[in-house]
Amino acid sequence: MQASRIAAAVAVAGSAVLALSAPAFAHVSVQPEGTAAKGGYAVVDFKVPNERDNASTTKLEVTFPADHPLASVMPQPIAGWTVQVTKSKLAKPLELHGKKIAEAVTKVTWTADGKGIEPGYFQKFPLSVGTLPEDTDELVFKAVQTYSNNDVVRWIEVQEDGAEEPENPAPVLQLSAATEDDHSHGSATAEDASAEHDDSKAAAGNSAEAASAADSSDTTARVLGVVGIVVGVAGVAYGVAAGRRRGTDSNARA
Repeated sequence: MQASRIAAAVAVAGSAVLALSAPAFAHVSVQPEGTAAKGGYAVVDFKVPNERDNASTTKLEVTFPADHPLASVMPQPIAGWTVQVTKSKLAKPLELHGKKIAEAVTKVTWTADGKGIEPGYFQKFPLSVGTLPEDTDELVFKAVQTYSNNDVVRWIEVQEDGAEEPENPAPVLQLSAATEDDHSHGSATAEDASAEHDDSKAAAGNSAEAASAADSSDTTARVLGVVGIVVGVAGVAYGVAAGRRRGTDSNARA
């Protein structure tokens, strides 16, 4: 009897823990694929769970931080979804790879073409972003999730230091310290691409020259081979003729 009461108490306590922890796992979040290093580029995934059991998520709007604008934002195509990238003019132009950028992405919107994210499922929305700022440890994105029954959930509350997590927290991307590899990998410019192209052309030219030289050598070898055969045949013929003459001379003497 006492064991049954203990089991029941554990079950109730477990249910309470799950109920309290559920909201922390159900909100829209953002995580990098690998690392998101300062001053570099990264692929990040916005993870969107469906919190409803009677409606599907049909739209996601992600607003980008105005205090740290990102000049390059490229979405990955997702089957069943249409994506729209919105850009706005910057009050203060950015300088990227020696060029001034007058506008940056301020919002990305995904709209479902079909059923969207059905109850019991989640969806990842990948973006390639950069160049990531070097003067902050995190980027705060504000997201709005719309359901097929017209319910709207605004994930826009910013976490305050030392305070409990808000009910509808905004997605936060944590940035890692920059490294030399991150800078060199993330700052590829048109000049770099051009240099790589020139290197490829030079390599192709060298290969062509090598192939031409090989063909020339092969042709020379074939010619020498034919000449050798002709000389050999001529030598054999000469030897046979000489042998016949010697035989004729011997018969004449006899």
